[in-house]
Amino acid sequence: MSHDDTPTALSRRTFLGHAGGLGGLALLDLLAGKRASGTELQHGALGTLHHTPTAKRVIFLFMAGAPSQLECFDYKPKLVEMHGQETPASILGTQRLSTMVKGQTTFPVVAPVLPLRQHGRNGAWVSDGLPSIASAIDEFCMIRSVYTEQVNHDPAIKFIQSGFQLAGRPSMGSWVDYGLGSDNDDLPSFIVMTSVGKGPSQNINSEIWSSGFLPSRHGGVLFRAGEEPVLYVASPDGVNGERRGAAIRTITALAGLQQQRTGNPEIQSKIAQYEMAYRMQTSVPEATDISKEPESVLSLYGPDVRTPGTFARNCLLARRLAERNVKFIQLYHSAWDHHAAHPVFHPVSMRDVDQATAGLVKDLKQRGLLDDTLVIWGGEFGRTCFAQGSLTGTTWGRDHHPGCFTYRSEEHTSELQ
Repeated sequence: MSHDDTPTALSRRTFLGHAGGLGGLALLDLLAGKRASGTELQHGALGTLHHTPTAKRVIFLFMAGAPSQLECFDYKPKLVEMHGQETPASILGTQRLSTMVKGQTTFPVVAPVLPLRQHGRNGAWVSDGLPSIASAIDEFCMIRSVYTEQVNHDPAIKFIQSGFQLAGRPSMGSWVDYGLGSDNDDLPSFIVMTSVGKGPSQNINSEIWSSGFLPSRHGGVLFRAGEEPVLYVASPDGVNGERRGAAIRTITALAGLQQQRTGNPEIQSKIAQYEMAYRMQTSVPEATDISKEPESVLSLYGPDVRTPGTFARNCLLARRLAERNVKFIQLYHSAWDHHAAHPVFHPVSMRDVDQATAGLVKDLKQRGLLDDTLVIWGGEFGRTCFAQGSLTGTTWGRDHHPGCFTYRSEEHTSELQ
């Protein structure tokens, strides 16, 4: 390599010094607390915090499609009293409506499809369609004053995940990873899982767990259902761990030299991702293997826990990742877009998530993890008090309602470490 090709002439000793080895990587970890790429193991951009926070991790159960707050947790006795009557102009006049009800001339008030009853020490209202959540309701607080600027699904989902209605901004999980760093040496700090329920669903894509303008290593890592949760992590046939490690070390060295020449920060992200992929060959199969979970734990989550890709299985995996100190775990469950046949589909969607949600909270609590884990449950907006379509039979639905909807959060925690 000539002086014209690179700013510094490389001797064999210099190249090996850059390339290092397994021992060199381990020494860097032990002495400097950094990867070969220079990325911090523990602290993110904020560095050492000025206080001792309560929460160490987040599990965000996102109900894509917008569950009806009126059917789940927000008890409105006036809906029962006024069922079938026209929505007052004083209410309808303040509503921001979607195009789904464009041309509709009547807006009859509709009661919840299932009764809500009070549960727990504080008498929280919970639908009869969520009996398992009702049994654990004392572990949650209700936030009934959530609102959004968006009235359509795609921008509303982006808005609640990133604070902006268009793609290109970092998701909240990316910000947490960037600002606070990782507490696990062998798993990504931000992990995403998706599931689809039995009702009408909304499309979920990687834009909403993107790192946006932050370095790409802060983006969410999608865990898929099946034998290979992360694509291309496993070594190809005929390539053992030693050869894979040697390749990663060589790529790291060459990429490091390129980064020195160009100053491109994205190269450092790629180096960190190569190294993480190498460690994930062992850590991911171990974290996603539920074969040793006792029957008493599996029963908390319900029968669907045995099926990969279900919301129940993902909830169990979320607990396993929380045990391994993954800082931000995002579960998207798409099943709540009930513009028609709402009386049919909404109870089904509630049944899809009820036992597994409560099982996750109970499982975290029995392991001592609930006190430092922030669990969040909610969607992109709520649903209207009036019917979309004709109130005859079970064909009616509920339209989008961005003005006021409900979120639930596990109540012991208030700050994130």
